[in-house]
Amino acid sequence: MALNIAWITMKKKDIQILLVDDEPDILEIVGYNLSSEGYTVITANNGTEAVKLAKKKKPQLIILDVMMPEMDGIEACEKIRKLPDMEDTIITFLTARGEDYSQMAGFDAGADDYITKPIKPKVLVSKVKALLRRYREDSASSHIVKLGDITINHEEYKIVQEGEEKALPRKEFELLSLLASKPGKVFKREDILGKVWGNDIVVGGRTIDVHIRKLREKIGNEKIKTIKGVGYKFVI
Repeated sequence: MALNIAWITMKKKDIQILLVDDEPDILEIVGYNLSSEGYTVITANNGTEAVKLAKKKKPQLIILDVMMPEMDGIEACEKIRKLPDMEDTIITFLTARGEDYSQMAGFDAGADDYITKPIKPKVLVSKVKALLRRYREDSASSHIVKLGDITINHEEYKIVQEGEEKALPRKEFELLSLLASKPGKVFKREDILGKVWGNDIVVGGRTIDVHIRKLREKIGNEKIKTIKGVGYKFVI
Protein backbone atom coordinates (compact mmCIF):
# COMPACT_ATOMS: atom_id res chain seq x y z
CA MET A 1 0.00 0.00 0.00
CA ALA A 2 1.72 3.14 -1.16
CA LEU A 3 1.13 6.18 1.01
CA ASN A 4 -0.47 8.90 -1.07
CA ILE A 5 1.44 12.08 -0.22
CA ALA A 6 2.11 13.13 -3.82
CA TRP A 7 -0.32 16.03 -3.87
CA ILE A 8 1.11 17.76 -0.80
CA THR A 9 2.96 20.08 -3.19
CA MET A 10 0.24 20.18 -5.88
CA LYS A 11 -0.71 23.48 -7.40
CA LYS A 12 -4.34 24.57 -7.02
CA LYS A 13 -5.18 23.89 -10.66
CA ASP A 14 -4.10 20.26 -10.18
CA ILE A 15 -6.42 19.74 -7.20
CA GLN A 16 -9.79 18.39 -8.32
CA ILE A 17 -12.90 19.14 -6.28
CA LEU A 18 -16.08 17.18 -6.92
CA LEU A 19 -19.09 19.34 -6.03
CA VAL A 20 -22.37 17.42 -5.73
CA ASP A 21 -25.78 19.09 -5.24
CA ASP A 22 -29.18 18.87 -6.90
CA GLU A 23 -29.63 22.65 -6.78
CA PRO A 24 -28.26 24.25 -9.99
CA ASP A 25 -27.72 27.59 -8.23
CA ILE A 26 -25.37 26.04 -5.68
CA LEU A 27 -23.42 24.20 -8.36
CA GLU A 28 -23.06 27.42 -10.34
CA ILE A 29 -22.24 29.84 -7.52
CA VAL A 30 -20.03 27.59 -5.40
CA GLY A 31 -18.40 26.09 -8.47
CA TYR A 32 -17.61 29.57 -9.78
CA ASN A 33 -16.04 30.67 -6.49
CA LEU A 34 -13.89 27.54 -6.22
CA SER A 35 -12.82 27.83 -9.86
CA SER A 36 -11.95 31.49 -9.28
CA GLU A 37 -9.57 30.34 -6.54
CA GLY A 38 -7.77 28.19 -9.08
CA TYR A 39 -9.17 24.76 -8.27
CA THR A 40 -10.42 22.35 -10.94
CA VAL A 41 -14.12 21.81 -10.21
CA ILE A 42 -16.21 18.83 -11.36
CA THR A 43 -19.96 18.89 -10.73
CA ALA A 44 -22.71 16.32 -10.33
CA ASN A 45 -26.39 16.75 -9.43
CA ASN A 46 -27.08 13.39 -7.77
CA GLY A 47 -25.35 10.65 -5.82
CA THR A 48 -25.28 8.13 -8.65
CA GLU A 49 -23.40 10.51 -10.92
CA ALA A 50 -21.10 11.45 -8.03
CA VAL A 51 -19.98 7.85 -7.53
CA LYS A 52 -19.27 7.45 -11.26
CA LEU A 53 -17.26 10.68 -11.40
CA ALA A 54 -15.34 9.84 -8.22
CA LYS A 55 -14.34 6.49 -9.69
CA LYS A 56 -13.26 8.08 -12.97
CA LYS A 57 -11.63 11.34 -11.80
CA LYS A 58 -10.39 10.42 -8.30
CA PRO A 59 -10.76 13.96 -6.89
CA GLN A 60 -8.82 15.12 -3.84
CA LEU A 61 -11.91 16.69 -2.22
CA ILE A 62 -15.62 15.88 -2.50
CA ILE A 63 -18.38 18.22 -1.28
CA LEU A 64 -21.61 16.22 -0.99
CA ASP A 65 -25.13 17.46 -0.38
CA VAL A 66 -27.08 15.08 1.85
CA MET A 67 -30.58 15.26 0.38
CA MET A 68 -30.48 14.38 -3.33
CA PRO A 69 -32.58 12.36 -5.79
CA GLU A 70 -31.65 8.87 -7.06
CA MET A 71 -29.02 8.35 -4.34
CA ASP A 72 -28.56 10.55 -1.29
CA GLY A 73 -25.21 11.80 -0.06
CA ILE A 74 -24.91 9.25 2.76
CA GLU A 75 -25.19 6.27 0.42
CA ALA A 76 -22.94 7.94 -2.15
CA CYS A 77 -20.27 8.51 0.51
CA GLU A 78 -20.38 4.85 1.56
CA LYS A 79 -19.97 3.70 -2.03
CA ILE A 80 -17.14 6.16 -2.73
CA ARG A 81 -15.21 5.03 0.34
CA LYS A 82 -15.25 1.47 -1.04
CA LEU A 83 -13.66 2.53 -4.33
CA PRO A 84 -9.94 1.76 -4.83
CA ASP A 85 -7.60 4.63 -3.91
CA MET A 86 -10.41 6.70 -2.38
CA GLU A 87 -9.65 6.07 1.29
CA ASP A 88 -7.65 9.29 1.60
CA THR A 89 -9.99 11.55 -0.37
CA ILE A 90 -11.47 14.31 1.79
CA ILE A 91 -15.27 14.12 1.91
CA THR A 92 -17.33 16.87 3.50
CA PHE A 93 -21.12 17.08 3.62
CA LEU A 94 -23.42 20.01 3.03
CA THR A 95 -26.19 19.77 5.63
CA ALA A 96 -29.11 21.99 6.55
CA ARG A 97 -29.15 23.54 10.01
CA GLY A 98 -30.48 21.23 12.69
CA GLU A 99 -29.88 18.03 10.69
CA ASP A 100 -27.99 16.37 13.55
CA TYR A 101 -28.95 12.91 12.31
CA SER A 102 -27.50 13.65 8.88
CA GLN A 103 -24.25 14.82 10.42
CA MET A 104 -23.87 11.70 12.56
CA ALA A 105 -24.86 9.44 9.65
CA GLY A 106 -22.34 11.28 7.48
CA PHE A 107 -19.46 10.58 9.85
CA ASP A 108 -20.54 6.94 10.13
CA ALA A 109 -20.50 6.72 6.33
CA GLY A 110 -16.90 7.92 6.20
CA ALA A 111 -17.13 11.71 5.94
CA ASP A 112 -14.30 13.86 7.30
CA ASP A 113 -16.31 17.00 8.03
CA TYR A 114 -19.57 18.82 7.34
CA ILE A 115 -20.55 22.31 6.26
CA THR A 116 -23.85 23.75 7.43
CA LYS A 117 -26.16 25.42 4.91
CA PRO A 118 -26.93 28.15 4.16
CA ILE A 119 -23.34 29.31 3.83
CA LYS A 120 -21.82 32.22 1.95
CA PRO A 121 -19.68 31.08 -1.00
CA LYS A 122 -16.62 32.96 0.28
CA VAL A 123 -16.95 31.28 3.67
CA LEU A 124 -17.25 27.89 1.99
CA VAL A 125 -14.09 28.59 0.00
CA SER A 126 -12.28 29.40 3.25
CA LYS A 127 -13.54 26.13 4.71
CA VAL A 128 -12.25 24.24 1.67
CA LYS A 129 -8.83 25.87 2.03
CA ALA A 130 -8.73 24.83 5.69
CA LEU A 131 -9.65 21.23 4.84
CA LEU A 132 -6.97 20.99 2.16
CA ARG A 133 -4.39 22.62 4.43
CA ARG A 134 -5.20 20.19 7.23
CA TYR A 135 -4.86 17.26 4.85
CA ARG A 136 -1.48 18.50 3.65
CA GLU A 137 -0.24 18.88 7.22
CA ASP A 138 -1.49 15.44 8.21
CA SER A 139 -0.01 13.84 5.08
CA ALA A 140 3.33 15.60 5.44
CA SER A 141 3.75 14.23 8.96
CA SER A 142 2.34 10.77 8.24
CA HIS A 143 5.29 9.37 6.29
CA ILE A 144 6.84 8.47 9.65
CA VAL A 145 4.54 6.62 12.05
CA LYS A 146 5.47 5.48 15.56
CA LEU A 147 3.43 2.65 17.06
CA GLY A 148 4.72 1.37 20.38
CA ASP A 149 8.30 0.24 19.89
CA ILE A 150 8.03 0.25 16.09
CA THR A 151 8.67 3.25 13.84
CA ILE A 152 7.55 2.90 10.22
CA ASN A 153 9.17 5.16 7.62
CA HIS A 154 7.00 5.08 4.50
CA GLU A 155 9.33 7.31 2.52
CA GLU A 156 12.38 5.09 3.00
CA TYR A 157 10.54 1.73 3.16
CA LYS A 158 12.13 0.74 6.46
CA ILE A 159 11.17 0.12 10.07
CA VAL A 160 13.04 0.66 13.32
CA GLN A 161 12.20 -1.48 16.35
CA GLU A 162 13.83 -0.84 19.73
CA GLY A 163 16.63 1.07 18.00
CA GLU A 164 17.32 -1.69 15.47
CA GLU A 165 16.72 -0.92 11.81
CA LYS A 166 15.09 -3.76 9.90
CA ALA A 167 14.81 -4.05 6.14
CA LEU A 168 11.63 -5.60 4.82
CA PRO A 169 10.82 -6.83 1.32
CA ARG A 170 8.31 -4.57 -0.39
CA LYS A 171 5.21 -6.72 0.08
CA GLU A 172 5.98 -7.37 3.74
CA PHE A 173 6.43 -3.63 4.26
CA GLU A 174 3.17 -2.81 2.49
CA LEU A 175 1.33 -5.48 4.47
CA LEU A 176 2.68 -4.11 7.77
CA SER A 177 1.86 -0.55 6.70
CA LEU A 178 -1.73 -1.53 5.94
CA LEU A 179 -2.31 -3.33 9.23
CA ALA A 180 -0.57 -0.58 11.23
CA SER A 181 -2.55 2.18 9.49
CA LYS A 182 -5.46 1.42 11.85
CA PRO A 183 -4.27 -0.46 14.94
CA GLY A 184 -6.97 -2.71 16.36
CA LYS A 185 -8.97 -2.82 13.15
CA VAL A 186 -9.50 -6.29 11.70
CA PHE A 187 -8.55 -6.32 8.01
CA LYS A 188 -10.35 -9.02 6.08
CA ARG A 189 -8.25 -11.33 3.93
CA GLU A 190 -9.91 -10.18 0.70
CA ASP A 191 -9.24 -6.55 1.59
CA ILE A 192 -5.58 -7.29 2.28
CA LEU A 193 -5.22 -9.08 -1.05
CA GLY A 194 -6.87 -6.20 -2.90
CA LYS A 195 -4.89 -3.41 -1.22
CA VAL A 196 -1.46 -5.04 -1.08
CA TRP A 197 -1.42 -7.29 -4.14
CA GLY A 198 -4.10 -5.59 -6.24
CA ASN A 199 -7.32 -6.94 -7.66
CA ASP A 200 -5.68 -7.61 -11.02
CA ILE A 201 -3.09 -10.01 -9.59
CA VAL A 202 -4.19 -13.53 -8.78
CA VAL A 203 -2.51 -14.94 -5.68
CA GLY A 204 -3.54 -17.71 -3.35
CA GLY A 205 -4.82 -17.24 0.17
CA ARG A 206 -1.65 -18.86 1.49
CA THR A 207 0.32 -15.88 0.20
CA ILE A 208 -0.97 -13.73 3.07
CA ASP A 209 -0.21 -16.44 5.64
CA VAL A 210 3.38 -16.75 4.45
CA HIS A 211 3.97 -13.00 4.60
CA ILE A 212 2.32 -12.76 8.03
CA ARG A 213 4.58 -15.55 9.31
CA LYS A 214 7.68 -13.77 8.02
CA LEU A 215 6.57 -10.48 9.55
CA ARG A 216 5.99 -12.14 12.93
CA GLU A 217 9.49 -13.62 12.81
CA LYS A 218 10.91 -10.11 12.39
CA ILE A 219 8.72 -7.94 14.66
CA GLY A 220 7.29 -10.45 17.14
CA ASN A 221 4.27 -12.76 17.21
CA GLU A 222 2.33 -10.50 19.57
CA LYS A 223 2.21 -7.57 17.10
CA ILE A 224 -0.13 -9.24 14.61
CA LYS A 225 -3.19 -11.12 15.84
CA THR A 226 -5.14 -13.64 13.78
CA ILE A 227 -8.93 -13.35 13.84
CA LYS A 228 -9.96 -16.82 12.81
CA GLY A 229 -12.08 -16.96 9.68
CA VAL A 230 -11.83 -13.19 9.18
CA GLY A 231 -8.33 -11.76 8.87
CA TYR A 232 -5.63 -9.99 10.86
CA LYS A 233 -5.11 -6.92 13.02
CA PHE A 234 -2.11 -4.98 14.34
CA VAL A 235 -1.79 -4.74 18.11
CA ILE A 236 0.20 -2.05 19.93
